[in-house]
Amino acid sequence: MNARGPRPPAWKTLLALLSLSLSALLWLNGLLQSLDEPTVVGALDRRQLELTALAAPAVPPSLRELLTGPDPLKTLRETLADQLEETPGPGQPDELLQLALLQSRAGEAKEASQLWRRLEQQVPPEQRALVAALERGEPLAPELRQTLEQPWLLSPLNERLVCERLSGSPGACAPGPEARQALWRLLAVSWLPGGLLLVGLGLLVRQAWIRVRGLAPAAPPLQGPPLDLVDVTLLIAGGFVLLGELSVPLLLAPAVQTLLRPLGQEPALQQGLQVLLLYLALMAAPLAILWGQLRSSPGAAPAAGWLQWRWAPLATSLRLALQQVLMLLPAVALVGWLTSQLVGDQGGSNPLLELVLTTDQPWALLCFALTAVVLAPLFEETLFRGVLLPVLGQRWGGTAAVVVSAVVFAAAHLSLNELAPLLVLGLGLGWLRLQGGRLGSCTLVHALWNGFTFTNLLLLAG
Repeated sequence: MNARGPRPPAWKTLLALLSLSLSALLWLNGLLQSLDEPTVVGALDRRQLELTALAAPAVPPSLRELLTGPDPLKTLRETLADQLEETPGPGQPDELLQLALLQSRAGEAKEASQLWRRLEQQVPPEQRALVAALERGEPLAPELRQTLEQPWLLSPLNERLVCERLSGSPGACAPGPEARQALWRLLAVSWLPGGLLLVGLGLLVRQAWIRVRGLAPAAPPLQGPPLDLVDVTLLIAGGFVLLGELSVPLLLAPAVQTLLRPLGQEPALQQGLQVLLLYLALMAAPLAILWGQLRSSPGAAPAAGWLQWRWAPLATSLRLALQQVLMLLPAVALVGWLTSQLVGDQGGSNPLLELVLTTDQPWALLCFALTAVVLAPLFEETLFRGVLLPVLGQRWGGTAAVVVSAVVFAAAHLSLNELAPLLVLGLGLGWLRLQGGRLGSCTLVHALWNGFTFTNLLLLAG
């Protein structure tokens, strides 16, 4: 396919340059603003420590040091105290309650007393009775204790801590099935990823050895849509950024909120549907532009289509995707760790992470899953590896195309804190597109990656 066609009209070039300039300003502003956005890292750390403390009674004594550490409740208490000190504002009631319980348990009566007073001023009247009872620390009958707990919707760990403080009998709060369930969840979120990291590291070493020995199969010819740089700029800068990311929230978000107003009694479901519908709306303009561009393209499409999905045989696509996910795990983890060590946590996490972590409404979670695991991989891979990478590759070569498409992919997520890990993920996806020639495999990698993250959040949330 000829990489260079006739020169586009001047108006089209000017429109592309204007779209590119506006998009660059919007993305730069979004990246800088991400530094002021809340981060989910602290919440993830706290959830994992809670899970560890909840699972500790079910861990065999011989493995306790390895799996949970010597005193997980102490670690949780110190971490929670540091987070509340560093975070502006009064703090969430469940966090204050948990810290007060842990401090009372550790004999830090003065610190706990201050938190009990803060809680009494912060919570609604129906929750103050439990706070007062906990501050006194006098044993209560189980029926009365359960009545006081009802307005709180306590987490399993907080429920156990409340029981210990108000029961007056150590045997009354023996860990039940929730401790064993927490142990399985802890193994899934802590130790299973470690095993997968080792497998991925082995695959990376094997891949490097194959490359050094010159045994790797030749990459297939890079095929893609017959578009020029102006077309791609209009598609991504004009369609995705200006019409999608900018216009959809401004123009359609109020209409979607009005449409979903009857679900006001189900705020989680309302939010889940809003995320799903707005993402579908964001996809509409760029996909319509791409459809028009391909429809007006001269010549016949290649056998596998302009985008080279090539799902079949599905077993091959899945094998390539699984291998790439495993190889990406150690690389992304290393870059993420280095970023946190060098610059710390600068905020700006994906807001969808917090929504998944704090939602227990099944239909809302389904909406979040459809958005993150199905729609986002299909849409983003279509733009970045289906269109941008091959069009750039036909002009600048495969390596430059992989790097540039990865940079654009990482910047599109508008998070400086996650920029470096997303760049590595984009490089891996681009390398797979270049070496395998299958957009379907890239989409499966992206879906598996997001699905892995989504599952971890569900396990942490319990």
